[in-house]
Amino acid sequence: MAVKKAYESFSKSLIDEVHKWGCLKQTGVSLRYMMEFGSRPTNRNLLISAQFLHKELPIRIARRAIELESLPYGLSLKPAVLKVRDWYLDSFRDLRSFPDIKDTNEEREFTKMIKAIKVRHNNVVPMMALGVQQLKKGMDPKIVYEDLDEIHQFLDRFYMSRIGIRMLIGQHVELHNPNPPLHCVGYIHTKMSPVEVARNASEDARAICLREYGSAPDVNIYGDPDFTFPYVPTHLHLMVFELVKNSLRAVQERSMDSDKIAPPIRIIVADGIEDVTIKVSDEGGGIPRSGLPKIFTYLYSTARNPLDEHADLGIADTVTMAGYGYGLPISRLYARYFGGDLQIISMEGYGTDAYLHLSRLGDSQEPLP
Repeated sequence: MAVKKAYESFSKSLIDEVHKWGCLKQTGVSLRYMMEFGSRPTNRNLLISAQFLHKELPIRIARRAIELESLPYGLSLKPAVLKVRDWYLDSFRDLRSFPDIKDTNEEREFTKMIKAIKVRHNNVVPMMALGVQQLKKGMDPKIVYEDLDEIHQFLDRFYMSRIGIRMLIGQHVELHNPNPPLHCVGYIHTKMSPVEVARNASEDARAICLREYGSAPDVNIYGDPDFTFPYVPTHLHLMVFELVKNSLRAVQERSMDSDKIAPPIRIIVADGIEDVTIKVSDEGGGIPRSGLPKIFTYLYSTARNPLDEHADLGIADTVTMAGYGYGLPISRLYARYFGGDLQIISMEGYGTDAYLHLSRLGDSQEPLP
């Protein structure tokens, strides 16, 4: 009944079309391709980019909408998940009702529309987190959430796909910027300094720590500030911010009752031939080995979701990642999106080392779930 009711606002022909498009093949792009293509944002290139997105986005969005219909344990019927699915169906309908793009004016109109789609999906992560929370409320408390592999695998695919969709839309929209920052091609900075991004992310994380605890350990960064490589600074900022925030919290809570000065967090940036690796080390006491598998799960957070049950589900404020325990699994997806990875190694009783590997070749294709 709930499924039938949920579909009332969408015609059968639209749902049929979603299923048809969801079977089509996705086309991945690489960081290098985005960079080379976007380095000449002529009207012709913007037109080609819009025509590609006009075909590609409905396929990616349809696949996610279909998956949202058939999640295990009744997750598909939770109000927050139904809302997310409606956003995907609305976006699919907008894209499919837009006529073929033949000239610059149509391209500009299309760009406006996909910009609105990106805004519509701003709150997908907290809304899905709320859906998972709604599911947990009704589940047998004896269930071990880490064992719900199907839900974890779905969320990994779903969020990875979302990173790709937002990157493609954001990249296209940003190519319209009449005054792009120096060395920037859309979202990509061709001469990004990982040391500088790490410094900014650390300062942001320390500001939050200061606000919450009244003090914050120091963060020492080691590496060549002049070393640069092409990457997406917003992605790197998000990942380093998350790692440093976790380290600050661990160190701060461990040294709260001690008279000793809290040991600093150390960030080391290493420039390899294949990878740029950023190591974030702390002396925050580490994580017991039994807890390590949980840190990359979506069902583990002990904190309350900032969007709680009684919040107005229609809100479109930007919501931070803090509070529902998605920081690490989502950071790992961001690393993997351009061919990197994130590993956490812990010494219980001492501290934790996080290794963030970023592929510097820029050739790896998007992982398409």
